Amino acid sequence: MIFVRLFLTFLKIGAVSFGGGYGMISLIREEVLSHGWLTEEQLLRFIAVSESTPGPIAVNMATFIGASQAGFMGALAATFGVVLPSFVVILLIAALLKKVMKYAGVQAALGGIRPVVTGLILGTALILLLSAIANLRTVHDAVLLDWKAGIVFAVLAVSATVYPKFRRKSFSPILLLLFSGVMGIFLYL
Repeated sequence: MIFVRLFLTFLKIGAVSFGGGYGMISLIREEVLSHGWLTEEQLLRFIAVSESTPGPIAVNMATFIGASQAGFMGALAATFGVVLPSFVVILLIAALLKKVMKYAGVQAALGGIRPVVTGLILGTALILLLSAIANLRTVHDAVLLDWKAGIVFAVLAVSATVYPKFRRKSFSPILLLLFSGVMGIFLYL
């Protein structure tokens, strides 16, 4: 039954992921593609929509993927699956945090997890960048540059790095999303 598969898949993702929603993207990608629920291009679109809608990206992705596969009940199953482990862990941590954090082993384990989470996020970002701009999904694919996506990426990267130098504050992620949407309308229509 699709509801059970959605729930269990996203329960597994929520249970083994560290580092928040961006750390989960690589696991979500692997699971969704292996189940054949979405294509790589559809997944990229879901990521873009999930990023631009309010709420945590992993919860948004679970909701959208669940809805695409089994409607409203699929969305509930996937969302509940991805949220349940975090909810339980936060309840446990809140109850035990002061007692557990004083142990060097716990601090060392968390220190060891941090670089892995960073690597997962950077690896996923690189895969998404290569997929969006160069249309690379595997090492055997031919490079098909999407110059429009390259322009959007370059303009946003320059804007996000140059703007803070002049204004002494960072560029709003909301403005970056809106700006990229407007550029996408002009370039892709």
